[in-house]
This record gives sequence, structure tokens and C-alpha cells, in this order.
Amino acid sequence: SLLGREAATRIGSLDYVDVQVSLDGVTAEVNDAVRGDGSFARARRAMRHLVDAGVEGFKISVVATRHNIGQLPAYLDLATDMGAQLRVTRLRPSGRGVDSWHHLRPSQQQQRFLHHWLADRPEVLTGDSFFHLSALGETLPGLGMCGAGRTVCLIDPVGDVYACPFAIHDEFFAGSVKDPGGFAAVWRGSARFAELRTAQPGGTCASCSAYGTCRSGCMAAKFFTGQPMDGPDPECALGHGSMEASAPIPTLSRDHSWTPVAIGARQGR
Repeated sequence: SLLGREAATRIGSLDYVDVQVSLDGVTAEVNDAVRGDGSFARARRAMRHLVDAGVEGFKISVVATRHNIGQLPAYLDLATDMGAQLRVTRLRPSGRGVDSWHHLRPSQQQQRFLHHWLADRPEVLTGDSFFHLSALGETLPGLGMCGAGRTVCLIDPVGDVYACPFAIHDEFFAGSVKDPGGFAAVWRGSARFAELRTAQPGGTCASCSAYGTCRSGCMAAKFFTGQPMDGPDPECALGHGSMEASAPIPTLSRDHSWTPVAIGARQGR
């Protein structure tokens, strides 16, 4: 984190701002293995600056991996001490997560622990990350469904709109905020969004007793592991998923985290 004391003070003076600090371990050993050397100390320093500046309710965001799931109670203690909110998100095999997904994704046993832990702690924010775990029994707090194109989308640095922040691919491209009508026209008129908002056949999952709660899982997880889009999530909580690709694994159509972009300049499609 590059958030210094001056920036934290400026944030504290604003009427509203949503600040999130990513921390993928409550120890430097676990966090820095993912985020890079020194990132744990920088993140803790940034949080202290926010607290000192009177910024309340900022979010501590953790991507759940097999190395930090056991630290979730300590994460919640840290958030409470800081006057922050804890946000736990799922590791998806997209972006840089493609290279690390297989050795960072939680085990089935850890998935069960995560389900029970989250079910008992509705104050922990999850968005639409873990609705697939509701197949294990109790429906988890949160959105309870894939929000892609329904409640969430992504606007990238050059104004292109995608259905999901984890699905930056032409398959999920919906339009551009620079086209006539801007974002409102994309959100209301995109054919891709309309398709996502329409009930789809359940495919191989339709006969499963848990289909009504998990809806066959995360489309990004399936897409970027080469799984059928009407098939089970590769991390199906009931064990019906597959880690073997049945089709060529796609790559991101755009990844602005790797190469500089000219802000405001439309990228070629």
C-alpha cells in the first residue's frame, strides 16, 4: 500500500469514500509470499494512518487461500481492533490468479470450515464470492447468487464494460462507457447482460438437490478452467466439479495490470 499519512488525512476529511486494504495474511510470512516482500508492513502502516485520521469502517480485504483460511479468526480480531470491516473473497483462476490457483485454492476440508465460519458471522462481507458453498447446507449471508451483469460489472481503465471483474474476456464484453448513451445504455441495453439476467437451463447440475442454492457456481471459475458453462463449478462443494479442462483454457482479452495503458484511449478489439 502506498497510502501515507497525508493521503489518509485527506480521505478522512471527505464526506464519503470507500477504502479497501488488501491483506492476504495476518503475518508477514503468509502475506508477503503472495503480495511481495514488505507489503505486510506497508499495509499495516496504511491501516494505522487511516485509524489515526479517523476513517471508520474501511475494509480489510482477504482472498481466501489454503494458507490463510486458518487465520480468519485473527483477521476478524484485527478488523475489530481497527474499527474496520472484514471482507473475504474467493480466489478465482483469472488474471494473475491463473498461475497460482492450483496451489493456493483451499482444500475441500477448508471449504467446509469456511462455510461454517461464514455462516456464523454475518458481519463478514462476502458479496457473491461463496454462494456455491451454500450447497453444504445453510445458505450463507451475502448476495447468494452470481452477480455478473445483474448487480455488478467492471469498467476497465479505458472504459470497456465487462459482466464480471474476474471475466475480462471478449465473451463477457458488454460495451463501452464512451459509446452513445454511456454506462446507462450499456447496463440497460447490453445483449450480453440481458442473457445473464435470463434464467438458463441447469445443464448437468439441474438434477442436483443443491442446484437451487448454488446455481452451478461461478461462471469465471468455469470459463478460465476450460469447464462447460452449464456444468458444475470446478470447486463444487459436493465434489461434482472437475479440475481437468474439457476445452482449451482461455486467456484474458485485456490485462491492464501488466502493461501501461493510455487512459482515455480506446484499445483495439
